[in-house]
Amino acid sequence: MAGTAVDADLTLSDFDYSLPPELIAQQPLPARSASRLLHVAPDRLSDLVFTDIERLLTPGDVLVFNDTRVIRARLLGRKPSGGRVEVLVERIVAPTRALALVRTSHTPRVGQVFVFGEDGAHATATVRGRQDDFFELEFEREVLATLDAHGNVPLPPYIAHADTALDAERYQTVYAAKPGAVAAPTAGLHFTETLLARLRERGVRTAALTLHVGAGTFQPVRVERIRDHTMHSEWYELPPATADAVAATRAGGGRVVAVGTTSLRALESAAREDGSVAAGSRDTALFITPGYRFRAVDRLITNFHLPRSTLLMLASAFAGIERIRSAYAHAVAQRYRFFSYGDAMLLERAP
Repeated sequence: MAGTAVDADLTLSDFDYSLPPELIAQQPLPARSASRLLHVAPDRLSDLVFTDIERLLTPGDVLVFNDTRVIRARLLGRKPSGGRVEVLVERIVAPTRALALVRTSHTPRVGQVFVFGEDGAHATATVRGRQDDFFELEFEREVLATLDAHGNVPLPPYIAHADTALDAERYQTVYAAKPGAVAAPTAGLHFTETLLARLRERGVRTAALTLHVGAGTFQPVRVERIRDHTMHSEWYELPPATADAVAATRAGGGRVVAVGTTSLRALESAAREDGSVAAGSRDTALFITPGYRFRAVDRLITNFHLPRSTLLMLASAFAGIERIRSAYAHAVAQRYRFFSYGDAMLLERAP
């Protein structure tokens, strides 16, 4: 398994930066691949457009995508007494059961019933227990069916508008296949079917894994010393075909390119000492910070991440703290668009 060393001297303040609020992208661009791309190499920063990824990849490279599909995980409902309830499904654990964050005026008790939808077309869920911050809910019918009928797209907290039909389309990758995520693997939002076809025609391999992004991705780090943080757990599956594609790429001298931090976490969680990866499915709570030794991934395509976040720590581990600080300062100065609907970076792994 991949190494988990954490620099004992790092603090949360080491991963802070100043971001003007107007640089937080509130809407997707009209065209997916019209976003900008900041190429972060050890010796330079290059301002590009996302379609330039075609010339930055070479035949024999492999792009590894996360094919999770965002579910309509946010439910707005009420108690039978009339009090308002907001539920964010974190993980579906059985056809009619899920773990969820629950926001209501009073802490829910076991046996509490929530109602979603209007009379005559409503659904219910009952609190069956609690696991740390999450409540175990039992739905009267299948969770996915309830979410499809009554749920909302779970937009991140920094996006100010209510979800729309546009969000239902664009807060989803074009290759999304397996329902289960409550947040999009946003680095993949820039790809179109046309761009993917052109890359394959050039000899760039593509492979997929599944990691269902949980609500924990938005949970703040609440400790000052990084080594004291407990990383949230997420389930992933890495198919044999993807393990074979990574092995073939390594054997042929190509580069393994993770599309998004979720793909990188899964690959590194499955990595062996020689850079190969083990197929299979399991949970990972891998916490990647500077001091981590990468085994499987050579390059990372990613969006810009929140200050003081575990994802910014991961990017800093991959490209180097000072290089990421310079890249983010450059992106702010050049007015890049930040976060889920924002622009992208291609990070080269630090020597």
